[in-house]
Amino acid sequence: MEERIGTAGSGAAFLTALSCISQLLGFGYRVALSRLVGAEIMGLYQLIMPVYSVLLSLTAVGLTSAVSNLTARNLALGDRRGAGRTLSLCLRTFFLVLIPVGAAVVLGSDAISVYLLGDARTQLGLILLVPCVALTGVENCHKHFFYGAGLVRPPAVVELLEQFVRTLAVLGLLVLFLPQYPERAVGLIVWGMVICEVFSACTLVILYRRRMGRPGRGEREDRPGARRRQVAAIALPVGFNSLLGNLLGAANSTLIPQKLVEGGMEQSQAVAQFGVVCGMTLPMLSLPIVFLGAINLVLSPRLTRACALGRKEEVRRLVSRAVGAVCLLTLPAMALMVVVGPDLGRAMFHQAGVGEYLIPLAAATAMSCFCSVLCASLNGIGEQRAVAAISLLGGAVQLAFTLALVPLPGVGMAGFVAGTVASGALELALCLFWTVRRTGLRPPLFRWLAAPGLSSLLAGLTSNLLFQVLKDAGLSPVPAGGAAALFFLVLYLAALQAQGVGIKEGVEALR
Repeated sequence: MEERIGTAGSGAAFLTALSCISQLLGFGYRVALSRLVGAEIMGLYQLIMPVYSVLLSLTAVGLTSAVSNLTARNLALGDRRGAGRTLSLCLRTFFLVLIPVGAAVVLGSDAISVYLLGDARTQLGLILLVPCVALTGVENCHKHFFYGAGLVRPPAVVELLEQFVRTLAVLGLLVLFLPQYPERAVGLIVWGMVICEVFSACTLVILYRRRMGRPGRGEREDRPGARRRQVAAIALPVGFNSLLGNLLGAANSTLIPQKLVEGGMEQSQAVAQFGVVCGMTLPMLSLPIVFLGAINLVLSPRLTRACALGRKEEVRRLVSRAVGAVCLLTLPAMALMVVVGPDLGRAMFHQAGVGEYLIPLAAATAMSCFCSVLCASLNGIGEQRAVAAISLLGGAVQLAFTLALVPLPGVGMAGFVAGTVASGALELALCLFWTVRRTGLRPPLFRWLAAPGLSSLLAGLTSNLLFQVLKDAGLSPVPAGGAAALFFLVLYLAALQAQGVGIKEGVEALR
């Protein structure tokens, strides 16, 4: 066990580096995409993506969890043939579920686009989502086989290459065939996604065949019914929870443009505003928090091991260090984005509205980061049901705000933003309460919130003043933003040090 934990820890830096590269590449892709197609088509694209998530939840998410868990169990017992049979069973089940579901989506695409999504221009994208989901399911089942086998590098490298292929495929198709009607433009984007999924699915299948080779003889045999029951015991609850969460998210996304229209906005303007907030502002705010995946990756297995050994004090220490690291890194990142975000958004997306709701969305993003590390902590100590319940409750609150506030004249997208903040605050409070209750942790609020919060506020206000002075002096936004960011970093670290808190804790949590 010590050897496996050490191996996972040594690979964390590698995976973190790949995650950073992938995040930057994905953000660059989104910037180029938004410039090519504009806010309205980005809004149409954002409308169909929740359908993609729902289809994956309905067909693949639970099965991929079963592949990962049962592969780890089979290989631990030396049963390579059993691991291969589990993957084969999950793939067959995936296609048995996908065929009727996909046929229903294709045949009902007209009604779905008009009555559920509220825009007939999403129909072509919906139809092309079906082959995309089929390829993604094959990819994810093989990817989780590697995760279950403890081989995280092959799928991580394939995922990074997939980003390159998606960027080239989608942007290449748009450059070749634009201008097009909005429906065809959305179809071109999804068709580019299909191309990249062909690459990743084929690559992972080949890697799987090379890794497994020919199964040895004399390995364990079991009854097919027992294997099916094992898969069902894992796949059904995981898939059901994922489906409920994605249905809430899909309902919220599809209702926003419709409710904006109810409030008196034109259809094209409503879709464009939805695209600016959800397709540009929120992805821009997620750019500086690439460290979050690394912290969660390291945290969960360590907590599981500490719980298995009965080390309650180590559990509390790990949770406190992880949450403290997120506070030390997230709060200044969001404060800096508030300062340079409006100019950064205009420079990258060529959309003035990117910075309109930046402050409340930055606060919501920070709360989402805290929730993420607390949920990873709860998952590590075996509280998956609590995490699912809290997530569903937060989604319900967000949906209620969308239904009640977005249609009101003069409110519009501000109602969605208010719901994002309210649901984030509720999830954060519940996650913190449940973590404290289950671990006995006494939150060090000064180190978690007071010190980094005050330091971020001081650095943000001062660097914002410097940023405005430099721009008024005739400096362009890019060098002015760079100078303000450097000044922000120095002042933030100095303010932390003055309060007796060092950044070393954040670095240690990433190890």
